[in-house]
Amino acid sequence: MMKTYIKKTYIAVRMLCICLLSITQFSCSNYLDVDDYFKQTTQLDSIFKRKILTEQYINGAASFLPNEGNLWTTASTPFQGASDENFTSFNDSRHAAIKFLLDEITPFYEESYFNYPRYYTGIRKASIALKRINEVEDISDLDRRDFIGRCYFLRGYYYFQLLLQYGPVPIVPDEAFDVDASVETMSIERSTYDECVNHICQNLEKATEYLYTSRSSDEINIPTQGAALAILSRVKLYAASPWFNGGSGGLYADWIRESDGSHFISQTKDNDKWGKAAIAAKRVINTGLYHLYTARRKSDTGQLPETVTQAYATRPISQFNPADIDPYRSYAEIFNGDVPAEMNEEIIYSCRPNQTGKDTPAGIAMPALMGGMNGLNLTQDVADAFYMADGTSYSLPAQHWEPIGTDKKFSGYTLKANVAKMYDNREMRFYVSMGFCHCYWPGTSYSGNDNTLKNVEVQYYVDGNAGPPANFAVDYNHSGYTCKKYVHPEDNLKGSLKPKSFPIYRYAEILLNYAEALNELDGTYTEGDITVTGRDEDGILNAFNQIRYRVGLPGLTSLPSREEMRELIKHERRIEFVCEGHRYHDLRRWGDAQYAYNKPVLGMNIKAKKSEREAFYTITTLNDDKARRYFDYKNNFWPIPKSAMNKNSKLIQNPGW
Repeated sequence: MMKTYIKKTYIAVRMLCICLLSITQFSCSNYLDVDDYFKQTTQLDSIFKRKILTEQYINGAASFLPNEGNLWTTASTPFQGASDENFTSFNDSRHAAIKFLLDEITPFYEESYFNYPRYYTGIRKASIALKRINEVEDISDLDRRDFIGRCYFLRGYYYFQLLLQYGPVPIVPDEAFDVDASVETMSIERSTYDECVNHICQNLEKATEYLYTSRSSDEINIPTQGAALAILSRVKLYAASPWFNGGSGGLYADWIRESDGSHFISQTKDNDKWGKAAIAAKRVINTGLYHLYTARRKSDTGQLPETVTQAYATRPISQFNPADIDPYRSYAEIFNGDVPAEMNEEIIYSCRPNQTGKDTPAGIAMPALMGGMNGLNLTQDVADAFYMADGTSYSLPAQHWEPIGTDKKFSGYTLKANVAKMYDNREMRFYVSMGFCHCYWPGTSYSGNDNTLKNVEVQYYVDGNAGPPANFAVDYNHSGYTCKKYVHPEDNLKGSLKPKSFPIYRYAEILLNYAEALNELDGTYTEGDITVTGRDEDGILNAFNQIRYRVGLPGLTSLPSREEMRELIKHERRIEFVCEGHRYHDLRRWGDAQYAYNKPVLGMNIKAKKSEREAFYTITTLNDDKARRYFDYKNNFWPIPKSAMNKNSKLIQNPGW
């Protein structure tokens, strides 16, 4: 009799482990035997008696979160590497996002970004902690509440990460399945996009009730109430956007849930979703905890263009006067490590990326002679998107290849005499973000005797100093552009890199979320004690102009048409958040991805020699094997892994895969 009982229990436990999502809170192995099951249950009984062990368990639940600061190399998600902003010089498992651009990903690919089972494991662990948190004996009520908030945060954020990568997913029960549950019971259909959004928001709302409003410096990467509110803002903005709000042109009309015929993506536009998005952003604004980071003007700060001072005189903002700040440093110091995240009121939620050498955002962009990978390529479209210093749109100047002739210095930045005219007189975010031919890389942390390894004027000509090392022939720049946004003037891999935090959520996003939602909203919308009004001129322009004035650009003095304002907001997001992981999602939610990705990939003619300067600066269609692009209907979502499909008979694959 006992053998029969053990056998049945063993089978049930096996069934539990091959359920729809390959979820297990106990082990990384495929199956568990009965002894392991009861052993782990006993361990949980011990864990939830003591605060220190419970916090370790919750931290373990958080360990499946993506490191969003690793943007290109060994990245946890494909979102930056598979953006239309860039491509890497390497096509391997460490830079696997390029495989998405090259149409090499299939549902069988599980070497990188295999997040589907990982995120569900995190969800399950957070649910277990929530169920058992009241068993902890040596904990204060305040800390217990914070632990509860962290678990709700994790559940909401893991589901959001699933939604971003895979689209609508199954929402699993908070309670673990009974050991005698059938395979049919444990197989769950995907929820709709809106159902996922609602579930995410419910968890994040609970998190806001429990989380602390601030953290000490040694807990800066643990979420706060503001972090949960910021995620709610992004979730609701995405949900209101055309592609997920009835505006995909019927492309998802046939993608329906078998049990009830519900569309996975809503086919009906709901303008109230823009009201919900506006209020979510307004809740962050109303906390009063966050502000755009600004650095005070110094003696080497350049003069503001008259267009800025005139616009400010017509429509000032109360937050700061652009004449009092340094626009270059105000943007650069958010990213380069000069200001710790805990001292920056713009940073709402951050993480610390891998700081070991070439795998960092600085390391992949840095030239090989400074120890870098030299393997990150930004496109000509990115370079051309930045405004001129006076706020006008960029256009290629006459004799654009000619050098500017003399060094120019501002805000600690040097524009070398050999820099081409096409890079002169651009807005400050261009100089913070872009590395280009003859760009100056100080690299002052190098303390050796070889003066060629610091204060480098990087040249991307075929015979320039940014060529590949002898032992790695592909380690070179393919477009003539790279990203300097995360590079501090001291950074040099022959010396050291300055520690940095990556801003996952920052206040600039909240302001542009608010402006976009108000611009799209019709009429008024109310939640609780907050009412927002569509096309509210003061609300839109105050939010939008803060972004502009901070970087030394003129603000808008009056509200243009909805269509014009929409394009201005899209363009501002493209520049403000360049290489921060936003562009991948923005293009999809707007329905702009297919056009953006299927344009020719342009750059400089890197096959030209130093003696062929005009030829180098000829804008060229890049046709090498790394610069190809592929984007189709299916690419709006990543494929559900085939291994997960095999374990859940009700799991429908994403369209096109």
